[in-house]
Amino acid sequence: MKGTKSVISDENKRLCVWLKRQRQDKGHTMRSLSELLGTPHSFIGKVENQERRLDVVEFVRYCQALEVDPAEGLRHVLSN
Repeated sequence: MKGTKSVISDENKRLCVWLKRQRQDKGHTMRSLSELLGTPHSFIGKVENQERRLDVVEFVRYCQALEVDPAEGLRHVLSN
C-alpha cells in the first residue's frame, strides 16, 4: 500500500476511472447522476477527478444509482 492518503492511491485512481466509465456507459452526465444521488454535480466531478474519496456507504449508493454491482468495482480495483 503506497502512501497514507487513499484519495491519491493507485487503487483509488482505478476506482474513479471505473466509476466514470460506468457513468458514461449508462448514458449519465455528471448532472444527471448527481440528481439521482441528491448531491451537487460538483460532487461527481470531485470524485472522478480524485479530489474527494467516497466512504463505503457513498460508494454503494453511487453504484446503486448507476445500477452496477459494487462488488464488480471492488474486483476491478483489487485485480490490478
